[in-house]
Amino acid sequence: MSHTSELVVLLDDELNRIGSTDKDTVHTTQTPLHLAFSCYVEDRAGNVLMTRRALSKRTWPGVWTNSFCGHPAPEESMDAAVQRRAVEELGLQVHDIRTALPDFRYRAESPEGIVENEFCPVFLATAYEQPTPNPSEVAQYVWVPWERIAPVARATPWILSPWAAEQIAALHSPY
Repeated sequence: MSHTSELVVLLDDELNRIGSTDKDTVHTTQTPLHLAFSCYVEDRAGNVLMTRRALSKRTWPGVWTNSFCGHPAPEESMDAAVQRRAVEELGLQVHDIRTALPDFRYRAESPEGIVENEFCPVFLATAYEQPTPNPSEVAQYVWVPWERIAPVARATPWILSPWAAEQIAALHSPY
């Protein structure tokens, strides 16, 4: 598979779009604020799909996180970006995409020194089939009841990506 450049949308502190840049160059020790999204996929029983990041990931390799994340392209709608990344990361069609945390923003520094600095609305979606993850994105996955993952985020947030720990707390508070 050939690599094509993926652009991310740069934002100012008031969340205005101020340009775009190559995703491969944006995540550094001085990462500028940019637009992203996170999505939590639920099955028909209300379980949430948690994924473990591939060991080859540049940041937080092998860490458990939300179902999938991504960056919308400059002219792409959020719904289209969510659909695209669900297929790219999980080989999964998602349905009933809905906004859960429209104003989520976070900054985190990985142990490798790479900074995540994202305005990152959080979505929920539904899947009717099992994922077939892309191994360069996902090492493992598990379906977990929300009631089981929320206490984990509270008691041991370090086993989750920093964004997932914050998002789960916001989605399911109080525990």
